[in-house]
Amino acid sequence: MGIMLDQLESLRLSLLKAVSDAASMGELEEIETKFLGRKGELTAILRQLGTIPVEERKVVGSRANEVKMEGEAAIADRRQVFATSAHAEIADTDWADVTEPGVRPPKGHLHPVSQAIREITKIFDHVGFSRVRHPEVDWDWFAFESLNMPKEHPARDEWETFFVDAPETKQGRMVLTPHTSNSQVRELLLGELPIRMINIAKCYRRQIDVTHVPVFHQFEGLYVDKDVSITHLRGVLDYFAKSYFGPDRVTRLRPHHFRFTEPSFEIDVSCGVCGGTGLLNGAKCRTCKRGWLELGGAGMVHPNVLKAGGVDPKVYSGFAFGWGIERTASMKSGTKLDDIRILYKNDIRFLEQF
Repeated sequence: MGIMLDQLESLRLSLLKAVSDAASMGELEEIETKFLGRKGELTAILRQLGTIPVEERKVVGSRANEVKMEGEAAIADRRQVFATSAHAEIADTDWADVTEPGVRPPKGHLHPVSQAIREITKIFDHVGFSRVRHPEVDWDWFAFESLNMPKEHPARDEWETFFVDAPETKQGRMVLTPHTSNSQVRELLLGELPIRMINIAKCYRRQIDVTHVPVFHQFEGLYVDKDVSITHLRGVLDYFAKSYFGPDRVTRLRPHHFRFTEPSFEIDVSCGVCGGTGLLNGAKCRTCKRGWLELGGAGMVHPNVLKAGGVDPKVYSGFAFGWGIERTASMKSGTKLDDIRILYKNDIRFLEQF
C-alpha cells in the first residue's frame, strides 16, 4: 500500500507542476489526458488495486480520488486563466460595431396541418365549443363497444384497425384509435352537462392513397343538451364550412349508416381542386372524381351511446361529427392539394407555400 501511496503523491506533484507550466489551452488538454484520461497515469496506478488486500484498497482508492479532484480543480482554474486571456486579446485586437444589424437566422413556420388545427379550434371556439384532449391509444370499449359497435363489426377487424400487443382487460383489447369518437363516451362519463366540445387527435388506419394516410388527424365535435335537433347540426356544419372553406363553397348531407349516430349522414363539400365540376384539365379529377369530396360523418348521437355515457336519452339528445384534418385542409379554397400524402413528404419547396 505504501508504494502505491507514494506513486499517487508523485503523480499529484507532477500533475500540478505540468498544469502550472502549461502555455496554451491545447497543452492543458494534453496534460489532462496524460494524467487523468481513461488510459492515463492515474488509471494505470488504480489497476494495481487488485494486488493489495481488500482493507487497504479503500485507503488507496480514497487517496486516488482526492488526487483526481485536486488535479481537475487545478486544470479548471488554469483553463479559466487561458479563457480570460483569450477574451482580453480579442477585445484589444478586434473591433465590432455593436450598432450594426445582425444576420437573422432562417425563420420557419407551423406545418400546414398545425395551422389547420389552430384555425379549426378558433372557428369552433366562436360558437362555444371547447377544445378537449382524450387518449390516442385506448381500450376497445371506448373505441367500439360503447359506440354501439358489435364484436363482429368490420371496423374491429385487424385488417382495418391497429391493435396493441397488450394484456386484455374488462374493457377489451388496446387499440390505436381509428377515430376520435372514443372521446364521446369519455366526455359523457365526466357528467358535466351540457357538453359542447371539440377533440382533435391522431387516428390510425390501414389505408394510404391520394385521400388517406395511415396516421392522420381528426376533429370530433359533440354537442349534448336538452332538445338538440338536426337543424342545430346543420347550422353548425354550415357555419364551419363557410368560415373555413369560404362563402362560395357548397356542402351537402347524404344519408348514411353509422353505429353510433341515428340518423346518420356523410358530409360532402364541393371539390376545391376542380371547382366542383369533377373535371380537371379535360380529365376526371383524381381527388373527387365527381365534384364532391367526403369530409367525414355526422349525425344525432345514438341513444345507446348516451346510455353508455350515463346520460338519459329521454332527457338529453345531441349530435356528433368527425372530420379528417388533412382532407379538410386539402379542400380549403386556393390550396388545390390533390394528394394529401404530400403533406408528410417533408418537401420544403411544398411546405413553404403555406
